[in-house]
Amino acid sequence: MGLKGLIVALFQLDKDWTTRIVMAMLVMGVIWGLLGVIDSLMVRIQETAWGTLGTLVMTSQEYYGGVTLHAERDLFGFAQQVIYALFIYFTIKLLNLQPRAKWLLNISFIILNISMMFMEGPIVAYPVFNDNYFSATDWYYISPMGIPGYSQYVVSPLFFIGWLLLDIFTYTGGIWIVYHYYIASKSLKEKLPVPLVYFLMVTLMFMIGYSGVTAADVWDLLAYAGVVGLNAIANQIAFWIFGHSVVYMAWVPAVGALYLLIPTLANRPLYSDRMGRISALLYLIFSNNVPIHHLYMVNLPVAIKVIQEVLTYAVVIPSMMTFLNLWATAKGANVNWNVITAFTALSFTGAIAAGVTGISNATISIDAIIHNTMWVVGHFHAMILLSIVPAAMAVIYFMIPMMSGRQWYSGKLAWLHFIGYTLGSVLLIIGFELEGFYGVVRRAEIFPRVPGLVFAENLATVGALIAELATLGWFLNLVLTLVKGRTARLEGLGLGELINTVAMSLSWESTGMPSLSNVSLSSRLAKSHRKALGAGWAIGIVGALLIVISVIPLALGGDMYNTLIDVWLLILTIGVIMTSVSVLKAAKSI
Repeated sequence: MGLKGLIVALFQLDKDWTTRIVMAMLVMGVIWGLLGVIDSLMVRIQETAWGTLGTLVMTSQEYYGGVTLHAERDLFGFAQQVIYALFIYFTIKLLNLQPRAKWLLNISFIILNISMMFMEGPIVAYPVFNDNYFSATDWYYISPMGIPGYSQYVVSPLFFIGWLLLDIFTYTGGIWIVYHYYIASKSLKEKLPVPLVYFLMVTLMFMIGYSGVTAADVWDLLAYAGVVGLNAIANQIAFWIFGHSVVYMAWVPAVGALYLLIPTLANRPLYSDRMGRISALLYLIFSNNVPIHHLYMVNLPVAIKVIQEVLTYAVVIPSMMTFLNLWATAKGANVNWNVITAFTALSFTGAIAAGVTGISNATISIDAIIHNTMWVVGHFHAMILLSIVPAAMAVIYFMIPMMSGRQWYSGKLAWLHFIGYTLGSVLLIIGFELEGFYGVVRRAEIFPRVPGLVFAENLATVGALIAELATLGWFLNLVLTLVKGRTARLEGLGLGELINTVAMSLSWESTGMPSLSNVSLSSRLAKSHRKALGAGWAIGIVGALLIVISVIPLALGGDMYNTLIDVWLLILTIGVIMTSVSVLKAAKSI
């Protein structure tokens, strides 16, 4: 196959328009994602070199540039672009629509990828490669960032224009998606399937959540031009309206994917369709209302912080509804063990494990201890690496054959991807959490070289290397699939049949590898699941008690104002717990 044939295969240029634009977004997303992975590796090398050898192998500019570029490229260039691509594809395919306003989506795609180039700064190919100048100034994510008269360093306005272009993509791409849901609503005779409800809700979540960062970006540009003055705290608050919304923007699509995959793989209807719809609505309501819990250390009124704490706890309710609903759907099902099932199970369990640590982050008294430490980094990397990415991979593993008409080139590479990625991600997260226990602040280039901390740093680096090598194996498998994969006979199959057909081709047994055990896999999984469920309930109960107990000393020892606030918090916390229990009890009647 020549270069032309390779390009046609990679971008699926011989397919329909929807497949072409979606594939272009996926390819560019993967490119940005791999570049972001390289940035993260630079960070790990710098920290490991310092801990092990007491030396810095890169400049501080390169280190901090790597931190920011890793976040920008992987969160926006990769994650957001892939999320929008999935939404576009399934909106058109599942609703059986003919896409309209193609020009708007094409422009949106171009704008996003230009924005990534503007945000990262000038690229100098000779004599040195350096694309981190802007990003090194942005490592702390607060204003003023390089604005004349407000900071001691100045960056090009292209940096702020890049952010504004990202905002524009979010709105234009979101409008395109919502518009097609509106078209579908005119002829739709039944309710939207729950996964599509989630995709619509998340699209709205993006557009609402970006309102704060858009305001901050416009303000930055006007301040840069000297048109208006700048209030750094107000600008920071406006930016962080987006700061936690973006977490849900990235994670709730994974929840939608679980609602699609778990009933399909279990070959059962969703336990409660109504519960799925209500949880989607609750996620939309609460997700954009909790940004201030990132600003507990800012001198804001205590009452606002307490309200934010309670609202953050409230997000637990749709999460409990979701996990109960999906667990009840799969309970007792005889599920084939394949790569898609494996990534789906990892996303489900990973979300629970990562979400528990999020509750502690939202608690004011605990946040005072862990704020801005590597514990927080461990939390959101657990959510990203153990829930968000696995859900995306589960979808991509059946979506690529669906789009290209080719089965995956190598089932063994697919399984090595899952095993290596999971092992590496777990080691990375454990390393981050251990660093947090030592009190190391995030983005710490230099830290005390005590044995336990050096071990944690090296553990994180080893984990990152394993996960990244596994991901490179997946990328190789992806290219080989598009170029040399055997033809898949998927024509005329419904989505559920298609997913199961692809899944069977990626089963453990189909790879020719040794059998896992003579004991039924489903029975072993059921046994381990019962243990995990019991442990989950125990952790949840203990955690709830600790939250309640933590406010009692403040209530007894503070002044009257703080006492009223703490008692109010205590009552609301108990209310959230009781509401959650009520939801669980009422689940069968919903």
